[in-house]
Amino acid sequence: MTTENSDDQKKVSPLAVMKSVVAASFGVQTKTNRERDFEQGKFHHFVVGGIVFAVLFVLLLVGLVKVVLHFAGV
Repeated sequence: MTTENSDDQKKVSPLAVMKSVVAASFGVQTKTNRERDFEQGKFHHFVVGGIVFAVLFVLLLVGLVKVVLHFAGV
C-alpha cells in the first residue's frame, strides 16, 4: 500500500503540465519545476501539452490579427 501512495504522490497533474508547458515556452520555467517534470512527468503528456499550447497560441495570434485588421479597415 505504501508503494501506491508514493506513485500517487509522484504524478504530475494536468494543470501542472500545462503550467510547465507555458512557462517553458516563454523561457521562465523554474529549476524546481523542471526537475519535477523530468523526474515525475511522462514525456507524452508534455508533448501533447506543447502541441495543444502551440495550436491555441497560433489561433490566438490569427484572431488578434483579424480583429486589428478589421478595426483598421483593411
